[in-house]
Amino acid sequence: MSRYRLQPTPSQEVALLDHCGHARFVWNLAVEQHTHWRPGRKSAPGFAEQCRQLTQARVECDWLRAGSVIVQQQALKDFAQAVARFFAGTHRRPTWRRRGRGEGFRIVAVRASDVRRLSRNLGEVKVPKVGWVRFRWSRSVPEGVKSYRITRDAAGRWHVAFAAIPAPIPAPGTGEAVGVDRGVAVSAALSTGQLLTAPGLRDADKARLRRLQRKLARARQGSARRTRVKRAIATLKARERDRRKDWVEKTSTDLARRFDVIAVEDLKIRNMTRSAKGTLRMPGRNVAQKAGLNRSILAAGWGQLVERLEQKARSRVVRVNPAYTSQRCSACGIVDAKARESQAVFRCRSCGYAGNADVNAARNIKLAAGHAVTAREGPRVAEPVHREPQPVLLSA
Repeated sequence: MSRYRLQPTPSQEVALLDHCGHARFVWNLAVEQHTHWRPGRKSAPGFAEQCRQLTQARVECDWLRAGSVIVQQQALKDFAQAVARFFAGTHRRPTWRRRGRGEGFRIVAVRASDVRRLSRNLGEVKVPKVGWVRFRWSRSVPEGVKSYRITRDAAGRWHVAFAAIPAPIPAPGTGEAVGVDRGVAVSAALSTGQLLTAPGLRDADKARLRRLQRKLARARQGSARRTRVKRAIATLKARERDRRKDWVEKTSTDLARRFDVIAVEDLKIRNMTRSAKGTLRMPGRNVAQKAGLNRSILAAGWGQLVERLEQKARSRVVRVNPAYTSQRCSACGIVDAKARESQAVFRCRSCGYAGNADVNAARNIKLAAGHAVTAREGPRVAEPVHREPQPVLLSA
C-alpha cells in the first residue's frame, strides 16, 4: 500500500463521511447476520446473497440509495475476506464497527485517468459521488493501480492508499547475514553490535499527554470539551505512530539492502501482549505492570518491523526458535540463566565472555539461522548444553 495525505474541502469531507457511514452500516448488518449462526443451523448468507439483499435495501432506503454502490459492495467484500481469514485461523472474528474508529471505505475498478498530478507536491484522485479530491504527491503513484482505500484516523486526518505490490529490494549478494533481537529498552539489536531504538513522544509531548488524560477524566460524557480533549490526545498518538512507522520503514529498508539473510525470533506477539487482568473469579496478578509491558512491546514496533522485512526481503527472512537465545553464550554456547547480570549486561561464567546482552542474543539468533539453513530438516536451534560453569583461569 502506498499511502498519501488526503486534503478534502469541507463539503467533500461531509460526502466522505457519508461513504464511511454507509460502509460501516453495511458491515455491521453483515456482522449481525453472522452472529445468529450456530453449528447445525443454516449457513449465514455469503457475499453473492448479501449483494442481492443490498440491492433490495437500496430500493427501500433513499439515504442508502444516495450513496455509492461500489462503497457498499466493497464493504461486504471486505467482510467476506475477514470471515475467510477468521476460519483460516489467521485473524480474529469480525466485530462491530463504531463511529469515529477505523473509518474508511474502498473503491475498485480504478482507471488510470482517475488519478492525475497537478503540481510537484499536489495530485488528485476521483472519488465516486464526491468528485476530484486533492492529496499530497509525496512520491510517485504506482502504475497499474486497480483500487484504493480512503481512511480517516482518530485525529481527523484523511489518507488515500493505492493498492499496489511493491517490488522487493534485491539482495546485495555479499553473503552477509544478520541476527535481529527485539526488545523493550532497545527496539532492535543487531549481531553487528548496532543498537536501534524506535522513536516515541518527546518529554514535552509526554507531559502534555498526561495533562490531557487528566483533563479527559474530568470531562463530562458527551460534552464538546471532552470531544476536543479526545481529538488532542488522538493527535499526539498519531504523531507517535507516524514516527514509529517511519523508523520501521527506514530500518527495514536498510537491513534489506545490507544483508542477504536476516534472522529474527519467531515471537508470538499476540500471546505476549495478552491482558493479565483475568476474570472475576480468577483475577490476574501485577495487572498494571503487565499492561505497561504490553504498551512497551507494541511501542517498539516488533510486529511491524518483521512484517516489512518479509515484504521487502522476500524469502530472505529466517524465523528461529527464541528458546535460550538470551541465556546462551555466543562465544562458547553454554546456557546459563544467571549469566545475564542485568538488562544490558551478559557475562558468561564459563568462558568469561562479557558484552551487551541484546547483542549477544542477536548473535545467537544469527547462529541459529545458520543451523536452520544448512540443516533444514533438523531443529532451528541446537539443544542447549547445561553444565556447571567452569572457573576462569586468569594469567598472572
